[in-house]
Formats: sequence, C-alpha cells, structure tokens
Amino acid sequence: MYKILISGYYGFNNIGDESILRTVIDNLREKLPDVDITVLSQDPAQTREKYGVEAARRMHLWDIFRSVRRCDLLLSGGGSLLQDATSGRSILYYLFILRLAQLLGKQTFIYSQGIGPITATRNRRLTASVLRRADGIVVRDARSRDLLLEIGVPEKLLHVTADPVIRVKKAELELGRKILAQEGCPRDEARLTVGWAVKARKPDKPFLREVERCILWLREEYGADSVLIPFFHDEDVCVCQTVAEHLDGRAGCLRQKYLSEETLSIIGCMDVLVGVRLHSLIYAAVMGVPMIGVSYDPKVDSFLSSIQRPTQFTVENFSLEGFQAAFRETLAAREEIQETTARCLDGLISKLDQNEELIRAIMERS
Repeated sequence: MYKILISGYYGFNNIGDESILRTVIDNLREKLPDVDITVLSQDPAQTREKYGVEAARRMHLWDIFRSVRRCDLLLSGGGSLLQDATSGRSILYYLFILRLAQLLGKQTFIYSQGIGPITATRNRRLTASVLRRADGIVVRDARSRDLLLEIGVPEKLLHVTADPVIRVKKAELELGRKILAQEGCPRDEARLTVGWAVKARKPDKPFLREVERCILWLREEYGADSVLIPFFHDEDVCVCQTVAEHLDGRAGCLRQKYLSEETLSIIGCMDVLVGVRLHSLIYAAVMGVPMIGVSYDPKVDSFLSSIQRPTQFTVENFSLEGFQAAFRETLAAREEIQETTARCLDGLISKLDQNEELIRAIMERS
C-alpha cells in the first residue's frame, strides 16, 4: 500500500478547491494501484465523509507531523497555493509542509498548481529552495512555469498541464433546474438565463455597480433572467445578496450552500455565464456554456487563453458599454464557442494524465 498525503486549501467549502480535491482523489484511485489517501483539511470529519479518505487537521502541528511521517509521498496541490498575493503566511505554510516532508525523507510532488504571484524576495528564495528538492513538479499553465524558471527552479523538473477541475464529469441538468426553482429562480426555457459568478471583497465596489447596470440592460434588451451564483459561499453570498437587493427582485440569487456537482448542474442550466471566479469559468466550459470572463488574477487569463477565449475585461475596466458588445458577440457565436471550447478541453485533459504517470514513476523508483 502506497500512502499519499494531500496538502491544499481543503475543508473550507470553496467549490473550486473542493472540485480540485474530488478530481485529484478520483484520478489517483483510477490510475494508480493500491493507494491509501489522507487529506489535510480544515474540516476532517466532512472530508472523510465526502471523499472516503482519511483526514487530519491542517493547522494542528502534531496532526501535520504525524500525517507526514506516515506517508510515502506528499502531494501539494492543486489550486494557487504557492503565492503571496492574498497572504504572506499562506505560502510559508505550504512550503513548511513540503520541507518537513523532505526532511523526513518523503517524496514530494507539486500537482497541477498555479504558481504566483510571488513578490517578496524571501518567499521567492524559499520557494526555489524547496521546489529544487521536489521529486516532480507539474504546473497548470506556462505563466507558472516561467515564474519558477525565473526564480531558479531547473527546467528539467517542470511539466505544464492544466487545472485538474477540467476533468470533472458533467452533471445532469435536472438537479440544477430543481435547485433554481427552490431558490425562486425557475428556469424559463422561453427566456435567456445568464449566470453571474462574481467576486468582490466589499459589496460597494464600482465593479458591482456595473454588474447591476448590465443585469438591467439584459432584462430590458433581451427579457433575460439573471442569477447570481456564490461560488465561494462564505465570501460571495453577501455580495450576491447585496446586488440582488439593489435590483429589487430583477435578478435571482442563490442563498444556500451547494456541493460541486449541484453547482456544476446549476451552471449547466445557464445560456451564458459571466464569471470572475476561475472555477466558475471551468465549470461553464465543462458544461458547454458560453462564457464571458472577467479577470481578477492572471490565472483567469491563462485559462481563457487555453480555450481560445481571450480575456475581454478585468474587474477594474468592466463596463456596461463593453459588456454589451461582448454579450452580443457571445450570443452570435455560441455554437462556434462551444465547439472550440470542447476541442481545447480534450487536449488539456489528455495532458493531465502526466500527473499520475509521474507519480507512478516515483512509486516504482521507491
């Protein structure tokens, strides 16, 4: 039995990160023989129940040490773990776990991560030092590879694939239709329905005022329904509710917390998805829903580029006037967008098998 310990941002009810964990676990079990999986989680009990794995407290030093000591390989990923944009402490936490595993003689593997930005000189130096000792490094985009090369990680260690979530299985639409009806946003097949997966730290940002103007325009111009979809529930639901309240019933809002399969089905019920959250855009791509991406981070630009949908907006320059042109173009080219996206996803999915192939080689060497 080969023991794999997974380190990441798990157990926080972030749909994107939980989708990553689901696809990582499923593919390790499908493609590798006889593996035993443990996850460092904020909510070990929930993680055990949801994924059928062992789990340990991610912020408890003794649990971390004991879990690392028992494993054969520490798998770090996916998501954007090694970056210091959101917190200077976060990157040190993930590097600490990697280095601890290396000091205890364990193999370490970076699984389809998005790296950066890493701005602090100390963090860049520490990241390079730890990753030069890794047994395998797979990043999800060329930008991440280039950053690691820049800080001194040897090119021979690096492999570029894609975000693991693109391997998520399509969901049946009936589940999403039921949820929309329960939330007071029933799907009307005679009308366009546009989903909005927005992200903002504060509900009074100028970006959100433009979102409100766009929703009103969609209703006036197309008779379209709009649904606000919290993707990271704890952060997004307040913002979505505020926008819906400002619109006085002219937009729906999902208020309950949903699992990844449920959210995938909800997005599949949309005619167009306007997404700030990276994994909302990936879900739209998987479900064949044309999307308009609004970038807040280079990882969004990288994904959109990989499916030949160049970024049209950032949260800073998003405007009603620009959105009107983008929406008309998206509607007119819906079938072409769907075909191109599906073709690009097939190519990205085939690359993802490199993760398990590299882990298999590490297992055989050990």
